[in-house]
Amino acid sequence: MTDYEVVIIGAGPAGIFAALTLTGAGVERILMVEQGRSIDHRRRSRKPDILTGWGGAGAFSDGKLTLSPEVGGFLGELVPPERLAAALEQADRLWLEFGAPREIFGGNPDQIEAFQLRARLAGMSFVPSPVRHIGTETCRRLLTSIQAHLSGRCEIRTGTRAQEIVARGGVLEGVRLEDGQTIRAGKVICAPGRVGNEWMRRQADGLGLGRRPNPVDIGVRLEAPAAILTPLTEVFYESKLVYYTATFDDKVRTFCMNPYGEVVVEKAGDLISVNGHSYAKKRTDNTNFALLVSATFTEPFDDPAAYGRSIAKLANLLGGGVIVQRLGDLQAGRRTTEERLERCLTRPTLKQATPGDLSYVLPYRILKDIMEMIEAMERITPGLADRYTLLYGVEVKFYSQRVELSPELETAIPGLYVIGDGAGITRGLLQASASGIIAAEAVLAQS
Repeated sequence: MTDYEVVIIGAGPAGIFAALTLTGAGVERILMVEQGRSIDHRRRSRKPDILTGWGGAGAFSDGKLTLSPEVGGFLGELVPPERLAAALEQADRLWLEFGAPREIFGGNPDQIEAFQLRARLAGMSFVPSPVRHIGTETCRRLLTSIQAHLSGRCEIRTGTRAQEIVARGGVLEGVRLEDGQTIRAGKVICAPGRVGNEWMRRQADGLGLGRRPNPVDIGVRLEAPAAILTPLTEVFYESKLVYYTATFDDKVRTFCMNPYGEVVVEKAGDLISVNGHSYAKKRTDNTNFALLVSATFTEPFDDPAAYGRSIAKLANLLGGGVIVQRLGDLQAGRRTTEERLERCLTRPTLKQATPGDLSYVLPYRILKDIMEMIEAMERITPGLADRYTLLYGVEVKFYSQRVELSPELETAIPGLYVIGDGAGITRGLLQASASGIIAAEAVLAQS
């Protein structure tokens, strides 16, 4: 007899929604282990709390639920379309039950068609992506409610690190915790989150699971007066624009658009990078978003994440953290100084950024790609290429190695499932939540 029917490693959105699905079906002997702290003890000012703890990195995000299956991950490459659509709908319904707002941004079909034409004339493609915006302050409240709901239905151990997944001869036995305790379980759902990518890589190698590297996204976060970007944000809130550069034919995309939001520091281990969020009610005068370039390598170097970390470390070395530069200074080949930043008409929302020169950090190819994308966007958002637009760097998105999985998100070891950002298959709240549902329903189907 096993100690638990299911052990869930990680209490980010993927792990949480697996637990909601299992407990909703009446499964009782479930253990969730999370290396970070419970949601009520997490603090943005405390470095380890930013990415670990109940709710994962999503606890301090602005809570965008992107309803399109084409945005937010790679589940569409594994899961049949009908099944993915049903899981996304179910995940969205659960978020609503716990208090997510019902308003959806995304525009009507006529608005989408008109904007797709405008983007096409500017040399870009526009990916329609309806969004439900929770807001940073509301996101934490929702996750608190979910934790309270699950606390009476399954065992939750925060501050508990899983050391390794235990399997012998291809047969799953359970999970060994860092304190030496071995938990026996018939099923293990592994959801370590993006912060656990190195841990997941070691587990996959130790268990003999196939995996392959994902690209790393490297770029900057732009900040401009909100009025400049209202043609995008008033209708679509979050606009997914994709551009292939004329010089290198590289893909550049917009990411995480935050109307009337603020730029924030993101810390992962010893790396400091930049991010952004927006609140449900509180507003600033600016809108921010990221421009990201995907970097993929094959041989002899095949570690995109290491490449991204090296660039982030260089920015940290030169700027002591995040660097900010006026677009006009970058174009003129000079660094932004404290005096020049003080004269900038766009007032920075991130006060801790160091004025500097991003051309000392970003490779020429990536910098050229970003400048071309800004020129293309200027055609649909006049004023974005103004010399007072601010660029913060660097923004790096690390994606875990993709573990080889079945359409049920099960590994080659029966009963072992890997889900969410830690599996390298999701990049957003809703797809991560949906992956938890898909794995949990596969467990239920085998019970």
